[in-house]
Amino acid sequence: MSAVRVALRLARRGAWRARGRSALIMVMIGLPVLVITALLTLTETMNITPREGLTAELGAADAHISQAPEGTVLSQQGGGANWSTGRDEAAAPRLAATEVAALLGPGTRLIPFNEGVLQLGTKRVDALETDLRDPLTKGTLTLSEGRLPSAREVAVTPALGLRPGDLLRPAGAEPLTVVGVVQHPHRPSLRKVVGPDLPLLRNEFWSPRGYGTGWLADTTKPVTWTDVPALNRAGLYVTSRTMITDSPPSPVRAPALTLRYTVGIATMVIMVALVTVLLAGPAFAVGLRRRRRELAEIAAQGGSAGQLRTIVLADGLILGGAATLVATVLGIGAGTLGAPVTARWGGQTGPPQVPWPPVLAVAALGLLTGLVAALVPALQAARQNTATVLADRTPAAADRRGWPLAGAALILAGLGATVIARRQPDSVWVLASAVPVLLGLVALTPWLVRQTGRPAARLWLPLRISVRDAVRHRSRTASAVAAVMAVTATAVAVGIGTHSEYMDRRNAYTSARPAGMLAIWAGTIDDATWRRLHAEATRLLPGVPLATGYQARNAENRRYALRYTVRWNGIRTRRTAAIGDQALLELLQGRHDPQAAAALANGKAVVFDATALRNGKLTLRAGSTSGPPRTIEVPAVPATPADEHQGGALLPRALVEQAGFSTKESQLYAMHRPPADSTLWRDLAKVTPRVTVASEEGYQNTPDPGLWGWLVGALVLVVGGTLAATRLAAADMRPERATMAAIGAPPRTLRTVVAGQALYISGLGALVGLAAGAVTGVALSRPMTTHGAGDPATIAVPWPFVIAVVVGLPLLATAAALITRTRLPLARRLL
Repeated sequence: MSAVRVALRLARRGAWRARGRSALIMVMIGLPVLVITALLTLTETMNITPREGLTAELGAADAHISQAPEGTVLSQQGGGANWSTGRDEAAAPRLAATEVAALLGPGTRLIPFNEGVLQLGTKRVDALETDLRDPLTKGTLTLSEGRLPSAREVAVTPALGLRPGDLLRPAGAEPLTVVGVVQHPHRPSLRKVVGPDLPLLRNEFWSPRGYGTGWLADTTKPVTWTDVPALNRAGLYVTSRTMITDSPPSPVRAPALTLRYTVGIATMVIMVALVTVLLAGPAFAVGLRRRRRELAEIAAQGGSAGQLRTIVLADGLILGGAATLVATVLGIGAGTLGAPVTARWGGQTGPPQVPWPPVLAVAALGLLTGLVAALVPALQAARQNTATVLADRTPAAADRRGWPLAGAALILAGLGATVIARRQPDSVWVLASAVPVLLGLVALTPWLVRQTGRPAARLWLPLRISVRDAVRHRSRTASAVAAVMAVTATAVAVGIGTHSEYMDRRNAYTSARPAGMLAIWAGTIDDATWRRLHAEATRLLPGVPLATGYQARNAENRRYALRYTVRWNGIRTRRTAAIGDQALLELLQGRHDPQAAAALANGKAVVFDATALRNGKLTLRAGSTSGPPRTIEVPAVPATPADEHQGGALLPRALVEQAGFSTKESQLYAMHRPPADSTLWRDLAKVTPRVTVASEEGYQNTPDPGLWGWLVGALVLVVGGTLAATRLAAADMRPERATMAAIGAPPRTLRTVVAGQALYISGLGALVGLAAGAVTGVALSRPMTTHGAGDPATIAVPWPFVIAVVVGLPLLATAAALITRTRLPLARRLL
């Protein structure tokens, strides 16, 4: 029998005897494989190709036709479509259904397939106007409850939560009765109402396969790419079964192997493998100590150092292979089953698909990780002293002299690379430069463990025992500390970078109006229409004070906009200065400011961007679409706006008229928030369709919830890795704990000894990880928040998140370790 077969058999038997430790190692190795495999499978399953989505889009029809708005120039190609909605005299007018059928050839039958929205009280819901009873729609939506709708009836998707018999009350139309529930083949989260005659609100913005008028077409001949140009010239966007099925599938091109892409992939692989090896390493080390007598007996009978290494590496092969196999199967299952669940929250799902090349690559990485995690114990097994082991004496732990120096060199090299990488526009270089820093800290960790063990004499007895045991078994402790350090450093770095990016986006937000301000204006209208619009707005907003804004016009009555440029959060921002009086100034400032009011009364501009002023002057560029531009310089004073992120300027009418312009009423402003069901715009549009109603809502974005997802991941890895190392340490300390129990130590003391190990491992790893993560996070903030040369980086620390990672997780791991079983039978001790 070969040595490899013997080693594999011994590894299999050893793994079965120590089932708890084996399961722990398999979890450590298999968890990253499972997560990555599940994500790959989930992404591939939720990616619907045009051929897979053909039935949902066309049903049983030969083609789907969408009509572009009148005046749209459309050009459709195999890779997409280009269109412009400018008023082009050569653009085609809108066509009737009979004209569209004539373009598609004799014998063509069309049914309406119009996309729009329904106004239901205060809410809007997507709607499809078509007759689902027609055979052409078969497959687009599947009936799951009730029946298909006829006139004045609708079917709804399950996400709306309605059932047959319910009523829908569209604004300005008769109620619609729900008679059925239909499901989309790929989009379970779809919220849509379907019926043959719906009071749709058309969306003014058109895009292919978006809102608008459309048809499903049953043609006598296939609609091919040769027919598309003529249809495009008629203003029709077409998707046909032949265009999709006869076209060769788009080749799946792997991303170009650029240096940036290669470095990014290598960084991710190294980080995943490093954390996995560090988490699984202590378990293999403990397994070696439990088997060292067995290995010593093999060595005493003539076993070579290479055979001892093979036996220990076989542990990594068996456990890593089993973990990878199980994790791959579970990952594929989780991704396949998770796709429909995820799609219910948004997105789409198709038939189960597995991207085998990347999945197999991840499985190979998991197997390699198991072998690497067992490599250090295998080298230790080959170097152990047979006589010392057979005499049941614990070999003294010795540090390698060169490791601290190598670690320090890697750290310095990584810090130097970080300084250079933070100047690059891409954050991948900062992440890559963090790898040598982490590797250097891993090499330096045994030295750090030994140095931090020196003050242990001043600690409370249970903690002193814990620290001294951790220092004595540095190979086990250093691996666990390094794992916690790597996880903490990654979480802190990502936290600082992500939060800095969020704060930069928030600081970059700016508006010329304070939150809560309502603005009403119109395009080119005559004075009589403006007076009617003003009167109607006053009637519709009773009791709401309205401030008037004005528009600058030249002698030829051409409209001019007065603008200036300012840098806001490092970005050049162009603002339009408003023209108004004291009432508008109070709205923009949210209060009465005597100094600003006096300046405005004296013919000076009031500016909310202090950096735009030069020697008490504001330079404005007067621009018009139909006249020559002008540059004017006006006296100005700085003032404080109502909101932190508000900018802009207000010019008095007299100042504008002194510059050679006339002024005309053209805007209305009020501090008023219309309710969600407000019909203000629709009512004002009855006066003129050119009216615009805008309500300033302020900054709406919230911090990225994914940051706390990192906290959950760090919780699993830090607490799980710490508890795993603690349980292994508790097993190692069984003789010492048994002796302590024999001389009267209470269970509380024994639990404190075990918890002390958890506190030491997680606390030291968290502190070192905080330092490494802070450096990388600050470096990450520059490429993630700068917008060009001279723009300073935004650095923001999410203190609650950092405290939760660096302080909360070690305390949680310590508290969890307190429940570790401490009652042990007496053990025989050699004196």
